[in-house]
Amino acid sequence: MAAVCLVGVAGLAVNAVAVTLAKADITLVGASQFDENHVYTRHMREFEELVSACYTDEPITWEMHPNSELGLEKDYVAYMNQGLSVDYAVASPAHMSTFSQMAPLMDMPFLFRDLDHWNKVLETDAMQPVADDILEKADIRLLGYGGGGVRNIFATKPLTTMEDLKGLSIRMQGAPIWTSVFNALGAAPTVIAYNEIYNGIQTGVIQAGENEAAGVEQMKFYEVGPQLSLTQHAITIRPLFISNKTYQRLPEKLQQCIDQAGPEAAKFAREAESSEDSQKIQALVEQGLLTTHEFTERDKMIEAATPVLEAYAEELGATDVLKAVQAVQ
Repeated sequence: MAAVCLVGVAGLAVNAVAVTLAKADITLVGASQFDENHVYTRHMREFEELVSACYTDEPITWEMHPNSELGLEKDYVAYMNQGLSVDYAVASPAHMSTFSQMAPLMDMPFLFRDLDHWNKVLETDAMQPVADDILEKADIRLLGYGGGGVRNIFATKPLTTMEDLKGLSIRMQGAPIWTSVFNALGAAPTVIAYNEIYNGIQTGVIQAGENEAAGVEQMKFYEVGPQLSLTQHAITIRPLFISNKTYQRLPEKLQQCIDQAGPEAAKFAREAESSEDSQKIQALVEQGLLTTHEFTERDKMIEAATPVLEAYAEELGATDVLKAVQAVQ
């Protein structure tokens, strides 16, 4: 009888372990270059909340690593491609260019006429061929389009005309299209890591950088480049991505919740960043940390950049994508 009881107890223990394993937490790891107050991190937090509210079959543990604890955005992209270390992150499309040549098209300079045009494009499927290419080439799934910061040039000196841009040593993100465009504007673009911009300007390696207000504030670029030229040369798209390797391992219902939460969280992020962008600049001006300068020849910038953008789109086989974006009214 004792043996039977032992077997029964052992059987119960095995069943308990099986139940525990079946109900084990799903852990998803996120990463951000910035702190909890930055809109990119808040974008991911909104995504987490929406998914958790939708999916109640099992507990989800969200493990967020802010403040560049797991490296920079380019590292997150590499990790998501491998299905290791980082499951989801907001990242610049430029960092996808290692895998998808088409990816930087969605974030190239002078793609959007203004914020209204930008918003309307992102509510259509004009960018879907780019998202499909990223999934195919990088094995990373685009969940939604965040962003909304208007990018301007911060520098050690005022810049108001095309003449002022001639020979300007300015930091560029890694996508070749950015270097090509700023070469066409007469500047001297150089690619250096994001976390090296501050020291680069401070030591005279470069004279300028370009970013949206959230980045200028977060990284304190105003300390070394206090002259902000309102070139408005780009409106950011900062997609939220998830590793497709991770996604494919998840229950189908959770996949559906992720698909639903992605666009909703992205809309939240776009509204937050676009509304806060001008407020942040104004606050820095009022504190005496930035001086703004109107760029009086933006039409000449667009004229110089347009042939480069068209040639780039043609090279990628993405002329139809560019035309679809331009056609949105």
